[in-house]
Amino acid sequence: MSFIDDIKLRAKRNKKTIVLPETWDMRTIEAAHKVLAEDIANLVLIGNPEEINRSAQGLDLSKAKIVDPKTTDKLDEYTNLLYELRKNKGMTPEKARELLLTNPLYMGVTMVKAGDADGMVAGAVNATADVLRAALQVIKTAPDTKLVSAFFLMVVPDCEYGANGTFIFADSGLVQNPSSDELADIAASSAKSFELLVEKEAVIAMLSHSTKGSASHPDVDKVVEATRIAKERYPHLKLDGEFQLDAAIVPSVGASKAPGSDVAGKANVLIFPDLDAGNIGYKLTQRLAKAEAYGPITQGLAKPVNDLSRGCSADDIVGVVAITAVQASANR
Repeated sequence: MSFIDDIKLRAKRNKKTIVLPETWDMRTIEAAHKVLAEDIANLVLIGNPEEINRSAQGLDLSKAKIVDPKTTDKLDEYTNLLYELRKNKGMTPEKARELLLTNPLYMGVTMVKAGDADGMVAGAVNATADVLRAALQVIKTAPDTKLVSAFFLMVVPDCEYGANGTFIFADSGLVQNPSSDELADIAASSAKSFELLVEKEAVIAMLSHSTKGSASHPDVDKVVEATRIAKERYPHLKLDGEFQLDAAIVPSVGASKAPGSDVAGKANVLIFPDLDAGNIGYKLTQRLAKAEAYGPITQGLAKPVNDLSRGCSADDIVGVVAITAVQASANR
């Protein structure tokens, strides 16, 4: 069974309600049909029912709940909730109502905040910044998390490294230039995400262009300090660094460059020093190794809201809906 088939099966066992707000996009409509046909999750589609069903062109969306912001009997409730959440930032009831009526992202995250849905998936049309801004403003961070970050779940075919070719790459989608302190927190969140989704022990490598002092530079110092903080703050984690990529995942190289490390050559969670490295790394792996790339998946929000690449397919959306449902199942 493939990774995503396993995730779908887990989602089916504990069905959650996921909001899809970008219903004017045909990929979203196709994905909704597939999610419902496979019984992966309950769905809320935001938009005008007639327009959505016209776009469906025969695809069966009958099991979805369609919420039109203009006619929902919960508009007043959602308006008051959004106003209360943002009034210290200048929100008025009038602005809140207008935002809900004109921006489906805010309608979606407000529904999640209100408990009428368990998570949201968007980004096929909207930019990452817009999706995450709505999530951060309304959903906010989880109580035990200081930083919201993002990762890609990478599944590399015919790969003996990582967890049978499965890795988390972080941060590959959100935090531009994390400090040492932030890198440590990204590592801890990523370990938790890996163990939730892959159901195997996380082995975390803090990546650099240096392995155990082989190079000297302030960029290396940042990763060395992040490793120290993470080990001190999260002593239960199997974590080490700083490592070059090959020392992190290739057993023979790890043994040669970092003898005695229980992480070198065995890592399945890769923490990149900045967003440039993480983004380049995941795209190289996706394109050259023909890997499946799921994400960017957010971690650290109080409830899951996940972004999509604007180049995503309908099947990609289905996969992220399933991942979001599994994340929602883990919420306490």
